[in-house]
Amino acid sequence: MTEFEDISLEEMIGDGFDIVAEEINLSDFSETDKNSGQKIFPILPVRNMVMFPNVVIPITAGRKASIQLLEEAQKNGDFIGIVSQKNSDIEQPAEKDMYQTGTLAKIIKIIKLPEGNITAITKGFHRFKIKKIVEKQPYFKAEITKLKDSQPKNKEEYEALLDNVKDLALKIIELDPNIPNAANFAIKNISNNDDLLNFICTNANFPSTEKQKLLEEKSLIERANKCYEMMHEDFRKLELRNQIHQKTSKDLDKQQREYFLNQQIRTIQDELGGGPESDVEDLINKAKAKKWNQEVEEHFQKEINRLQRQNPNAPDYNVQRNYLDFFTDLPWETYTKDVFDIAKAEKTLDKAHFGLEDIKKRILEHMAVLKLKNNMKSPILLLVGPPGVGKTSLGKSVADALGRKYVRLSLGGLHDESEIRGHRKTYIGAMAGRILQSIKKSGTSNPVIVLDEIDKIGQGLHGDPSSALLEVLDPEQNKAFYDNFLEMGYDLSKVMFIATANSLSTIQTPLLDRTEIIQIAGYTMEEKTEIAKRHLIKKQQEENGLDSKSFKLGNPELKHIIEAHTSESGVRTLEKRIAAIARWVALQTALVKEYNPKITIEKVDEILGVPRPKSLSEITGVPGVVTGLAWTSVGGDILYIESILSNGKGGLTMTGNLGTVMKESATIALEYIKARHDELGIPQEDLDKKNIHVHVPEGATPKDGPSAGIAMLTSMVSSFKNKKVKPHLAMTGEITLRGKVLPVGGIKEKLLAATRAGIKEVILCEANRKDVEEIKKDYLKNLTVHYVNRMEEVIEFAIEK
Repeated sequence: MTEFEDISLEEMIGDGFDIVAEEINLSDFSETDKNSGQKIFPILPVRNMVMFPNVVIPITAGRKASIQLLEEAQKNGDFIGIVSQKNSDIEQPAEKDMYQTGTLAKIIKIIKLPEGNITAITKGFHRFKIKKIVEKQPYFKAEITKLKDSQPKNKEEYEALLDNVKDLALKIIELDPNIPNAANFAIKNISNNDDLLNFICTNANFPSTEKQKLLEEKSLIERANKCYEMMHEDFRKLELRNQIHQKTSKDLDKQQREYFLNQQIRTIQDELGGGPESDVEDLINKAKAKKWNQEVEEHFQKEINRLQRQNPNAPDYNVQRNYLDFFTDLPWETYTKDVFDIAKAEKTLDKAHFGLEDIKKRILEHMAVLKLKNNMKSPILLLVGPPGVGKTSLGKSVADALGRKYVRLSLGGLHDESEIRGHRKTYIGAMAGRILQSIKKSGTSNPVIVLDEIDKIGQGLHGDPSSALLEVLDPEQNKAFYDNFLEMGYDLSKVMFIATANSLSTIQTPLLDRTEIIQIAGYTMEEKTEIAKRHLIKKQQEENGLDSKSFKLGNPELKHIIEAHTSESGVRTLEKRIAAIARWVALQTALVKEYNPKITIEKVDEILGVPRPKSLSEITGVPGVVTGLAWTSVGGDILYIESILSNGKGGLTMTGNLGTVMKESATIALEYIKARHDELGIPQEDLDKKNIHVHVPEGATPKDGPSAGIAMLTSMVSSFKNKKVKPHLAMTGEITLRGKVLPVGGIKEKLLAATRAGIKEVILCEANRKDVEEIKKDYLKNLTVHYVNRMEEVIEFAIEK
């Protein structure tokens, strides 16, 4: 609705206002005035308005022709025709610029304004249509045709529709703050339905083009319908505008409240010497000390600007603050200088590790390559071997030799990919992955990172960490390792990764393909003894508060501890046994008891308990018992295979928690015996009327693999022939149905286990000769190896005559 003022006509005329109220008594101005037979009518073009019959409205005229028209019409008491311009921007309209339909009006009063314009208070009477323009100067004059409104046939429908229009108009007045309450009063006091409709059409907030369409509509009910539709649209817009206004006001009130509270907090923080500004300032100062490239600098500036725009009390502020803290804590392009002194590195490795000559040689070779390439692109080493052989400590020694920082990263039991790649910072409690955390911890971008127990990574519901490591351990990809928390690439190409594992079987093939695999076998008796003398005894004396003279262990005592109280490839259990002796000495010292610092074998057994029995001759001194060699994840070991005959129908029974492949080896062995019983000297009657039971002791331990094939066959032949197997003899190899012996793996670990167990002779496949030749001869100086191709050779050598 257009603006409406609740003032009297006299006050409005005196003050020069533009709007007049409908309720003013205008009975003095009627169509029955003189000149009611007027034939020619002055035509007044108006802009941005449309006049309807029976409505009083002020018209302000500024054009010279319009002012002349109004003054002469008032003087002569003439009706004037008011029509709307099609385009309000045209200053001097022609006939084609005016609508043909308008409203006949009477001038009530003219008010002269100070600036030279005049305002005419007019009242509309009839709709008309221009028939012909008869004069154009000084203003338009025309012959017209009066238009009659078409009255509705259904009065009740028309009245109901006007009631709706009236109610909706009152609602609009209530919603629109620009409409004064006097408009409400005016609408309620218009009793004539036609006059009410024309009043609302005149003052409604419709475009002039739509009002002109309403004026041209001859049917009152159609005019009312169209008016009602447009009012509905106007009402919806007002409702939406009010909702937006209320919401905006509420948000502004909340923002103002938060602003004042934040200002108070900022004032308090300034007094205490902190606050958001100091956060940003601290981060900028940290960034100034960093060395990074243009891309990283741009990313930092983008993120610091985002922090400055955030409300310090918003949850996202702390997330962004923590992110930028981590971002600026990373060493980026900070590197330690590599020390490529190969001679010094060799001394460092020799001092920290006794034995492992092949391993140290490989590490020194890698260091030499790094020195010659001079680009610090590091290889990925994978140290594989049983527990306790020094894989993890080798990584520390490499870091010391190169002069790099050392970080150990334990991967055992890891089952979430986010532990490697990090979480997106949008999550609550998000943090970077362990790789970048290790980089941050080291303070340099080229540390030595030991990925410990890489074979024990699990796979959970949140991705596969092994797959995430593929990018980390690929020298061609890790130049821009993407961490989800950091949200940009980080260069890992200069990091030296050393992974450790006990077994290769659980590691993904693509991961193995990215590494340089270095196998570490177990230690010999001599190496363990030397390691104990050089490192373990001193270490335990220091850890238990003892001096170097508190106790002494000679070579015989150390060998006794190794043989009788340990059974391992590494030296971890040996260290535990020495620690037990050191604690016993500490107790005697604390109780001020006298003791002999020279610990004897008898005293060792007294402290450590009853020694483990190790009499192979008694175990294998009966027919049907054979010593086999096995490979486990903790190194080599020996196992016994025994068989026994009983009356039956030639059946085979197997026990000892055997796997499918091992059971198949026993079946193959028995079938071979049945096929070659004449050559082996075994009667057919024994095969038909005797059952054979094959058992592998330590039944709770799962066992599988083909390498016990020749041992099973030898055990069965020994039982059938009732002849013992040679003492101190062990064997390993796979068999075929036709008696051929096939090679097996883990030879080095198996032979070292044999020497630890006191074995003197070993039978191997001829194809395993090259594996034996790679082993240092000192390790096998008390061991004789016999190579065979067929089972007949095994039985010939193993069974006593």
